[in-house]
Amino acid sequence: MSLSKKLVCGVVALGAIAYAGAASAADLIVGVSWSNFQEERWKTDEAAIKAQLDAMGAEYISTDAQSSSAKQLSDVESLIARGANALIVLAQDSDAITPAISKATSEGIPVVGYDRLIENKDVFYLTFDNKEVGRMQARAVFAAQPTGNYVFIKGSSTDPNADFLHEGQLEIVGDALNSGAIKNVGEAYTDGWLPANAQRNMEQFLTANDNKVDAVIASNDGTAGGVVAALTAQGMEGIPVSGQDGDHAALNRVALGTQTVSVWKDARDLGKAAATIAVDLAKGAMLSDIDGAVKWSGGAKGVEMNAMFLKPVPITAENLNVVVDAGWISKDALCQGVPAGKVAVCN
Repeated sequence: MSLSKKLVCGVVALGAIAYAGAASAADLIVGVSWSNFQEERWKTDEAAIKAQLDAMGAEYISTDAQSSSAKQLSDVESLIARGANALIVLAQDSDAITPAISKATSEGIPVVGYDRLIENKDVFYLTFDNKEVGRMQARAVFAAQPTGNYVFIKGSSTDPNADFLHEGQLEIVGDALNSGAIKNVGEAYTDGWLPANAQRNMEQFLTANDNKVDAVIASNDGTAGGVVAALTAQGMEGIPVSGQDGDHAALNRVALGTQTVSVWKDARDLGKAAATIAVDLAKGAMLSDIDGAVKWSGGAKGVEMNAMFLKPVPITAENLNVVVDAGWISKDALCQGVPAGKVAVCN
């Protein structure tokens, strides 16, 4: 079994929802609405979705909302007009997208909420365990720096994942915050998950605290990059910083020692699962028919949904070989600029 398959939660067996042959999906069109392509990982997700749909004989069409909630509304309507039999939606704003989702489901077009929650009983929610991602981020940073001043650089306020992540983070460091072992000296959402916004927020926190910051829990690799840029400008690179997604630049930072952890979510598995589920639903399967689906109602509104959660893996300097062995990143890319002897995988 490949490493990437081993990363899938025990209840999830992607092979179980695969089809016997490409002909089973013939003439089906799957439309994908991307919120943006600023994150490196979305290109990997897209390649996995396209490859699986191609293997199954289904057609891929897509739109890029370019971080605009308004554009994504019209994008979804465009995908419907172009004949999409199923939709995969990476929501820019989980609430703003509601009218478009309602239009799709009212017309019998199934929707897969991709990696970000769209809290609607008629949507299939496919993601990684985001609270566990938050726990993994905080666990790694707290192990490296169990005392001192902490900054929390959260994700976009319009993305429910930002709060799921932060809830997971607080499960790990909450007691230390309550006891005073660590102190929260700065906390902010990052509009649009934009690295530039994360850098600006971090710069403000450094100024407000006279650079007395000992650790940063950042919620993804893009925001971590902004944080590291702000720290580097002050000669503070190397203090514990978290991230997620396994972006190549972030994994290189882990090897260099300027980022402590990147929680790896193998987008190849997520994309493959999304494509397969979309085709299954387009063929008439019920949401609850999807093998590996669980009932979940952990959203802010408590809506019970059918969902599937894949398992994330924290990548630190000690286990960088995992992403190299899985073919996620080349050793050359991972080890660029890393001094000899710093991390085992680069030797």
